Amino acid sequence: MNINDILKIVDHTLLSQSATFDDIKVLCDDGIFYKTASVCIAPSFVRKAKEYVGDRLKICTVIGFPNGYSTTASKIFETEDAIKNGADEIDMVINIGDLKAKNYDSILNEIKEIKKACGDKTLKVIIETCLLTNDEKIKMCQIVSRSGADYIKTSTGFAGGGATFEDIKLFKENVEPHLKIKAAGGISSIEDAEKFISLGADRLGTSRIVKIVKQN
Repeated sequence: MNINDILKIVDHTLLSQSATFDDIKVLCDDGIFYKTASVCIAPSFVRKAKEYVGDRLKICTVIGFPNGYSTTASKIFETEDAIKNGADEIDMVINIGDLKAKNYDSILNEIKEIKKACGDKTLKVIIETCLLTNDEKIKMCQIVSRSGADYIKTSTGFAGGGATFEDIKLFKENVEPHLKIKAAGGISSIEDAEKFISLGADRLGTSRIVKIVKQN
């Protein structure tokens, strides 16, 4: 697979708590140069990053991150604020406790409300696969497929695990055809990226692919 084909589906990511705007500018410069799908950054940087990149690059940010247990009202406010500040894409975290408690309607309604707040902006739903059973992952494939969201996403990268090949295969087998798949967390090589794509990932959340390309 051509490296440019991989880069164009990468959300080039920097969500470290210690990141500065100088770090974000470097991330954006790399995203523009390597033509990545977006840069994924913390909400506090969205306005300045959008002013910095203009229309040259999409800005993705995270909502209810990384634990997902904010109230729905808080997540909606975060989403509206992020879009007002210039975000093009929203990656939200579900309430994992609600999933464990089988409060499926609550999860579905929350995603629908956040999608409504997104308008025509892209919404990706993070389900944190490393904390879930296979049955819970399958249930979330069904819920997200019905929610109006654009993507189901594996991981935040903050819960002790990231994307696995098995999870992407399971997603592909259980989502409706219209729902896209994002693998995120722990994608550390070009070979990994190619494998995730071959299994059905439409988007990759990673900081490492661009770093690898820059080193070569």
